[in-house]
Amino acid sequence: MKNAVTRSSTKVFALLTVCSFTFFIDAQSQNSTDTTRSLSLGQCIDYALKNQPALQQSLINIDITRSTNKISLAGWLPQAYLNANFTHYLTLPTAVVDTTGGRQAKEHTGITNTIVPAFTVTQTIFSPVLLYAAKSAPLYVKQAEQITDSTKIFLVSQVSKAYYNLLQTLEQIDVLREDTARLNKNLSDTYHQYVAGTVDETDYDEAAISLNNSKAQLKQATESVIPQYAMLKQVMGFPAREQFNVSFDTLQMMRDIEFDTTQQLQYDRRIEYQQLQTAKILQHQVTNYYRNAFLPNLSAVFNYTPEFESNPFPQLFSNAYPYSYIGLSLSLPIFTGFARLENVHKSRLQEHLLDWDEVNLKAQIFVDYTSAMANYKSNLYNYEVMKDNEEKAKRVYGIVQLQYLQGIVAYLNVITAESNLITSEIGYVIALFQLLSSKIDLEKAMGIITYNR
Repeated sequence: MKNAVTRSSTKVFALLTVCSFTFFIDAQSQNSTDTTRSLSLGQCIDYALKNQPALQQSLINIDITRSTNKISLAGWLPQAYLNANFTHYLTLPTAVVDTTGGRQAKEHTGITNTIVPAFTVTQTIFSPVLLYAAKSAPLYVKQAEQITDSTKIFLVSQVSKAYYNLLQTLEQIDVLREDTARLNKNLSDTYHQYVAGTVDETDYDEAAISLNNSKAQLKQATESVIPQYAMLKQVMGFPAREQFNVSFDTLQMMRDIEFDTTQQLQYDRRIEYQQLQTAKILQHQVTNYYRNAFLPNLSAVFNYTPEFESNPFPQLFSNAYPYSYIGLSLSLPIFTGFARLENVHKSRLQEHLLDWDEVNLKAQIFVDYTSAMANYKSNLYNYEVMKDNEEKAKRVYGIVQLQYLQGIVAYLNVITAESNLITSEIGYVIALFQLLSSKIDLEKAMGIITYNR
């Protein structure tokens, strides 16, 4: 019996040492990060909206779209060109001329050196292509801005859910630390009762098993924090080598749970629906362009040409023969092999495809909405149940623990109460953050996620 007690004392001492060392390391790690800045969810979202690479690319694409529009509309402005041709005859052209005697003679004509610079200015008066560019330019900018808005909505959703996942694990770690400390005390109390002979060795072994299980869960949760931090950094665009802590306001988080489920679904709030409407308008502009393709291209022309001619090259610029003119240029398509009519027909069919895309999108939006609403309501109910369970489990554990110390109940009752308590506490934490995440999904499905424009 004495040897068994000695072995048990050694095991308890080892377990207590490991627990103390674990909490010492945790405390040290917390102290080492006291100087690290803390970010709330709102700050994480703001950081992502300023630094996330995908969003920055979409903002650049807006500027690219504006520049592309300016290039397309540049044809409405005067176009000025300067051209020059230089000709040096190695052998002058030969011409046949009639002489006074009725005979024909051959002689060289022309000038050996000629340079003909020409300054030309054209001004488009009307063009179907430029008319289409003018009408579609703001739509292309709107389309690029909607892509940016879609990226922002995605970022807010992803950052929020990654933040909640991380916070859930951190809260689980706190729960498991409390559980480990509680089980550590139980193990110590059980040991002393075992030494005193009030309980048998199985109670002590059960306490040790419970402590080991809790420590294993704590280790697993602690290790999972690292990749979850990495995921949050990725969606934020936060430098991987820099560190930050997450902070939250418990009262604000409780307020964030609430959602008015009586709100009606409005399809036009969804960014995907807005993007589709813009695509439909753009496709209609394409149809109008092909429909108006029979209209002429009309432009005004001004040309000034100071022609220089001379046989001796050094005197080339001594003799100038300038001329200039103005005029109109008209191009009217008469027959294009029915290409215009087929293009109109093709564009109308593409409009019909977008109409069916709208039908499919509405159906998908409704599925997203109903699924998100169902998840939110079920998670809300689960949260309320888990909250009630946690309160009851804490009360039951306190009573059973006291009864065990008084010798009223067996240690098995303590194990059951402890198991119910840790299950309820972790279940409450999971239910809370599942509810918050499902609210994000519901807001996204209804198109009411807010973000900075």
